[in-house]
Amino acid sequence: MTWLLNLYKTYEANVDRVGKIEKKYNGQEYTLLPISHTTQNAHIEVEVTEDGNFHSASLIDKNDSSTLIPCTEDSSSRAGSKIAPYPLHDKLSYVAGDFVAFGGKIKKEEPFAYYISQLQEWANSSSGNKKVRSIYQYLSKKQLIKDLVVANILCLDANGKLIEKWDKKYESLYDEKPPIFSVVAGDQSSAFIRFNVYSPNKILKKVWKDPEMFESFVNYYNELLGDEGICYVTGERLPSTDKHANKIRHAGDKAKLISANDTSGFTFRGRFAKSNEAVNISYEVSQKAHNALKWLINHQGKMIEERVFLVWQNNDLDIPNPLDEDPFSMNSTPVKNEAFTNKEFAREVAKALEGYKNNLSLDSHVNILILDAATTGRMAVLYYRNIDKELYLDRLKKWHSTCVWIHRYRKNEDNQYIESLGAPPPKEIALAAYGSKASDKIVKGLVERILPCIIDDRKIPLDIVRSAFQRASNPVSMEKWEWEKTLSVTCALINKQEGYDVALDTENMDRDYLFGRLLAIADVLERRALSSNETRATNAIRYMNAFSKHPERTWNTIQSSLQPYQAKLGAKAIYLSKLIDEVASQIDFNDFNNKPLSGKYLLGFYSQRYELYQKKDKNDAQEEVTN
Repeated sequence: MTWLLNLYKTYEANVDRVGKIEKKYNGQEYTLLPISHTTQNAHIEVEVTEDGNFHSASLIDKNDSSTLIPCTEDSSSRAGSKIAPYPLHDKLSYVAGDFVAFGGKIKKEEPFAYYISQLQEWANSSSGNKKVRSIYQYLSKKQLIKDLVVANILCLDANGKLIEKWDKKYESLYDEKPPIFSVVAGDQSSAFIRFNVYSPNKILKKVWKDPEMFESFVNYYNELLGDEGICYVTGERLPSTDKHANKIRHAGDKAKLISANDTSGFTFRGRFAKSNEAVNISYEVSQKAHNALKWLINHQGKMIEERVFLVWQNNDLDIPNPLDEDPFSMNSTPVKNEAFTNKEFAREVAKALEGYKNNLSLDSHVNILILDAATTGRMAVLYYRNIDKELYLDRLKKWHSTCVWIHRYRKNEDNQYIESLGAPPPKEIALAAYGSKASDKIVKGLVERILPCIIDDRKIPLDIVRSAFQRASNPVSMEKWEWEKTLSVTCALINKQEGYDVALDTENMDRDYLFGRLLAIADVLERRALSSNETRATNAIRYMNAFSKHPERTWNTIQSSLQPYQAKLGAKAIYLSKLIDEVASQIDFNDFNNKPLSGKYLLGFYSQRYELYQKKDKNDAQEEVTN
């Protein structure tokens, strides 16, 4: 219950944001829901006057369809043929008193009777306000469909009945396909209606954005709550509930985190007599915890194929997320021309973390939560950690200063690729291990496996490193940009295991590292001999996969193929030829064999190649200054 308790505390710490509209990066609106409220995508907006008459109606644009509506326990979990009306806004079959008269189909009883009775109780209660009474007064006249037809919102057939689905046979009645059929996915009767109150003398707040409306229903509904019980989350005696919220990830999400089914699934029978003996949660805690979760997912959650990755702090939302491209807002530390060691980068990360560490309170804990649904109705907590904030930041620092390498797949504000030093985000690790065409299902599974490596300082699973290593050793199987990206990410993973510096280590006598240096020198030498417009892969790159498996035998082939390019370069090849001899002489005689290379050869390859390119850039710059 720890995750529920912390979500409840998050709601209490951010109660000042309740009902305030916020926008996501794509412009979609969301808010921290009041208790006893949920969201629903509406299709038609109906405005009534203050004295309870019809004023106007309009179809709702998809980007403006998300609507904050009051709900009861039953309506928030209704399914199938169960009649459970929402208190105010609802489907046409619930809110239209003339639904049956216009050919609307109902299975058993007419939902409108239940809806209007419930709305009447709210309107006439001490908590009811003028807007609720205006809407009730209009709907009690039972002429909603009639008014919507006159307003050209709904369409009737030749018999004066609602058209279920658009068909060419109705073209004789209408010049073109009515807009309602482009807005509603099913037939017209499934349209969801939201109501607003219009005044000619003053501008009124929209009903679904009015704090007074929220408070009115909350106060009314609190008086109707059932028996009290011990809440397993807070330990207090409060009105309890066995019906919990859905629509956690988005408005169309039917999966629930907490549910009990004893009539067909036998979830608890045999151990408990009633579901609340297994777990009893108060209505208030359930509402606040679920509403906080929905809000956090919109505010800062990461989602990969419906799997939610969420990191938050109860009283401070400004916390770095390990899944972010740049969690410390360092804008990707640029690579300096001189050697840049892991220790120097660790100091840069520590500086970026100072602001977070200075803001420590008595309740400085970070929550990490992963959610996913196996079926449309059931959601599970796949991973949850509540960790001390300082420890969490230290773990992030360690990850980002040890799983580090030079990358060129990041872009600056001008959308140009830049060289930067840092740890690759988990999603890039997934793509390096399984390719850019890996499905979202594979990516989300790997991201889930990498997260404990960051948070709990576990070792990266060997199968992930091995898969990335094999792809990085086979550059001809992918485009150059993808291979370069895969190579740098793989080097970061191997560096996490080996603890090498990013800069070239000329003192490193490891066999695999030296073989990697040899391969890099051969690649650079041949590349310099080729014309600038020739983009074919060098022999070193073509034979890279074979080289990783049989280095001694493959090196003989690569070195023989270098002779024409050495001759073409002439004196310009002397330095690189000498460097090949120097590195090869450092390999022990007994180690110059066909034993397969480990991932360390990629570190030697990348660092040596980068060093040679940097040196050439410096020489070119000096020549320009001299000239």
